[in-house]
Amino acid sequence: DDYLVVVDKPVGLVTHAAPSSKGPSLAGILAARGMAAGGDEDRPGIVHRLDKETSGLLVVARDAETLTALQKQMKKREIEREYVALVHGRPPSMAGRIEAPIGRDPQNRTRRMIDGIGARPATTHFELVEAFPEHTLLAVHLETGRTHQIRVHFGAIKYPIVGDPVYGPSSSDRLGLEHQALHAHRLAFVHPVNGERLEFTSPVP
Repeated sequence: DDYLVVVDKPVGLVTHAAPSSKGPSLAGILAARGMAAGGDEDRPGIVHRLDKETSGLLVVARDAETLTALQKQMKKREIEREYVALVHGRPPSMAGRIEAPIGRDPQNRTRRMIDGIGARPATTHFELVEAFPEHTLLAVHLETGRTHQIRVHFGAIKYPIVGDPVYGPSSSDRLGLEHQALHAHRLAFVHPVNGERLEFTSPVP
């Protein structure tokens, strides 16, 4: 609409420009079409982000006022984000909560780790959807939104995301995937202008 756009991002597209990324970005593509504005010049309209190799839903603001309002909702944890993740192994419970601060890896600027440099609180909730002999499909809910949060948390508890080249196993056990098996499946929030509750879902690709 006139205030925001909800995007189903494909694998392989970065959310916004960064020194470590080359090629087009979602923010750049939308801004060039007059569909994203507000905030930093290199990340216009970006409320939250998805990793390059993660697919799924995110909301982008079309003006500065909407961006500020959505960022406030995000800070107050009022924007609901649910992911689908396929992990190695099987967690010992049907549902759980991972609470561990995430910061930058001192050995690698692009990598994050538990209790790393500048660590900030991070909380991830999960529920078992389907169990397989060597893998488990999970519904994952983010309470906070740290960089690589889901990938770091599940790697730390030894149930890494399938296909994750950074936090997953070094073996070739990727089930034929060329990217991590992580998809932003559901997004829900209150429209900052008209007050309507909006909810979107995206099927797993």
